[in-house]
Amino acid sequence: MPAKSRTFSCLRHAALALLLCSTVLPAAAGTDPHAAHPPGPAPGSNPLFRDRFTADPAPLVVGDRLYLYVGHDEARDGEMFNMRQWLAYSTGDMKHWTYHGPVMQATDFKWAKGDAWASQVIGKDGRYWFYTAVEHDDTHPGKAIGVAVSDSPTGPFVDARGSALVTNQMTPKGEHSWEDIDPTVFTDDDGSTWIAWGNRHCYIARLKPNMIELDGPITEITPPHFEEGPWLHKRGDTYYLTYASLDRSTHTDERISYATASSIQGPWTYRGELTGSGKNSFTIHPGIAEFKGQWYIFLHNAALTIGDQEGALGRRAVTVEYLQYNDDGTLKPVVQTEEGVSVPPPR
Repeated sequence: MPAKSRTFSCLRHAALALLLCSTVLPAAAGTDPHAAHPPGPAPGSNPLFRDRFTADPAPLVVGDRLYLYVGHDEARDGEMFNMRQWLAYSTGDMKHWTYHGPVMQATDFKWAKGDAWASQVIGKDGRYWFYTAVEHDDTHPGKAIGVAVSDSPTGPFVDARGSALVTNQMTPKGEHSWEDIDPTVFTDDDGSTWIAWGNRHCYIARLKPNMIELDGPITEITPPHFEEGPWLHKRGDTYYLTYASLDRSTHTDERISYATASSIQGPWTYRGELTGSGKNSFTIHPGIAEFKGQWYIFLHNAALTIGDQEGALGRRAVTVEYLQYNDDGTLKPVVQTEEGVSVPPPR
């Protein structure tokens, strides 16, 4: 047989052998390109973000998008908290999220040492005001509340005062240096804007129209078992103060409780627990918003694992659940789920 014919014959037999192997012999496990991949989590399920640890969620609705501001947990083993920046996400349907990256670093406040703790952004007069807790430098030791501003909900935000809005020395009732944390900001129907905050003691004050100064005295509105993380919102004629609570006589982890009032200045009526503790987490933090006709409550737990980093006190993960009201305006208990808002609201 000529060399050219022998070469063609060999190639033909080799091709036939490959064909037989591919059609008759079973494929090695895991190598079938047509094999079904395990389904990923359904959009809207918890935790919402799985590529980094996030905490202290604060929603803001702007038109047809909901923006969510979170702290970025970066604690390694042996650390309690390591939080240096705030991140922003947004969604149009509560299921698919766009990551907008860091919107501010704690040290962008030149008077701060660090600690990018809980924040909230509020829109007013065409600008976006960012209130947050940081560690003040040694001129005013302890946690302090700063305010930054941007023309866009995605930042970047810049210090609006050049100094702290609230320092630890302005609320001397507390017995520890982290009393002034977790600001929540709310604009009422009459246009007045209020800020509440605190740890162990809950304080409230009115803001001036410029949004960077207090307009009057700081007063205390501490509800039962208040620990931290207050959130103010209003539905109809009822004001709601939702917060991380801790009844130290019966619990070891924070839960969510709430109180209601007919005036932003109270008196506040305690309504009890809204939800239990977050999975694997000592802390929990509420953020509440109405979006496209549905109410939501954002929380965090410590149920996420990324690589070799398991959830922990300083490695938390943001979640979301439906928030529903009874006919009398009280809130229905919230059950924390893995399904989150990937399924319809409970009936």
